[in-house]
Amino acid sequence: MGGPVTLSGPSRLVAAAALVFTAGLAAAISADQRRDVFVESRLHPAIDYDKASTDDPIARVNKKLASGAIKLAYQPDNGYLRSVLEALNIPVESQSLVFSQTSFEGSLINVKNPRALYFNDTTAVGWVRGSDILELAAQDPKQGVIFYVLKQTNTAAPRFQRSNECLACHLNWENLGVPGFMVQSVNPLPDEYSYVVGFNNNHASPFSQRFGGWFVTGSYGGIRHMGNIPVMPEDKGKLNLPNRFALASVQGLFDPKGYLSAQSDIVALLVLAHQAQMVNHITRLGWEARVAAAKPTDDARARVKEAAQDFVDYMLFVDEEPLRAPVKGTSGFAEKFAAQGPKDSKGRSLHDLDLQTRLLKYPCSYLIYSEAFDALPAAAKDAVYARMWQVLSGAETGKRYVHLKGADRTAIVEILRDTKKDLPASWR
Repeated sequence: MGGPVTLSGPSRLVAAAALVFTAGLAAAISADQRRDVFVESRLHPAIDYDKASTDDPIARVNKKLASGAIKLAYQPDNGYLRSVLEALNIPVESQSLVFSQTSFEGSLINVKNPRALYFNDTTAVGWVRGSDILELAAQDPKQGVIFYVLKQTNTAAPRFQRSNECLACHLNWENLGVPGFMVQSVNPLPDEYSYVVGFNNNHASPFSQRFGGWFVTGSYGGIRHMGNIPVMPEDKGKLNLPNRFALASVQGLFDPKGYLSAQSDIVALLVLAHQAQMVNHITRLGWEARVAAAKPTDDARARVKEAAQDFVDYMLFVDEEPLRAPVKGTSGFAEKFAAQGPKDSKGRSLHDLDLQTRLLKYPCSYLIYSEAFDALPAAAKDAVYARMWQVLSGAETGKRYVHLKGADRTAIVEILRDTKKDLPASWR
């Protein structure tokens, strides 16, 4: 089974793209071979991914369903979709539409029946018209991303069911060796016997390599990208897009029955690409720290330090690909996103968007406020804060950090001083 953020499950497209990760393979790989990913098994006693109890947003909703505190309403056109989004506090404006068949439900997906994805800071939901399930994934504060399905059957007692089938694709090197989210871009197929070559997108990906297999709505100055282009031979000629770089909506491109919006907002896609890998960095660092605590060797401690540095570089958008033109969404997602999160005494927030030359106005990930960040082991969090201060104070003078101007560094520190209560005393 596939997770809700693209590539999932075996399909002819995934076969050539996915690096399948099994517990045995992970355990057999020497730590010296990969210093940039988690290499232990997810079944390591310090992790116990398959059996440890979870407290993610979907598990919490399941408890409320069991107690009768909430109920899910079934609709003929899309089953429990709208009710699930409401229960998980996921905005409809986050809808992103992917038509590449990169899912175990690939036989149902095409340019006339795209997969709809919805997300917030912790949770994602995937809906395919005609499917008998919803696909879901949520970030557990300790265990990383947990995958679920919900049967689309009108019943008096619907329940989310955990499934590890998604790990066939969602546990791989590009996800930093942990079960996680991923947002893939895929190339068009030259013929029906070829496999799509897919690659993960994040905020460092060149714009020209983004959105392959996705609908993209919004304005972005004619910047070339891979969205709105059919990837399957049988889909060629089915889309009539006079200007694929400025699609205002998907209205008229396919039957809208069941879909909650006519948008696949570019701002939502940009946020999702950043967020997916940030979640994976949080999981990787936490797992490295837990393994190191269980067996505190010099190598294990070094891996925590290295993971923290990678974490901070990603959190501070060190390798972010600059926007070549201003970006404007179409669904209202940008406004809802910017309204979230704590604000400092000057009204500033890490949810503030820039969308002129970069994604965020203040280049520090808003996921620093997440439960998963707060749940990091003390050694991991200490390493993150120490490295962040080294960068933000200007003590780090490497060329990779020149994008962080003095004003940016000062603003980030001031915002965090006002809004993040567990900062080390040295930050105060």
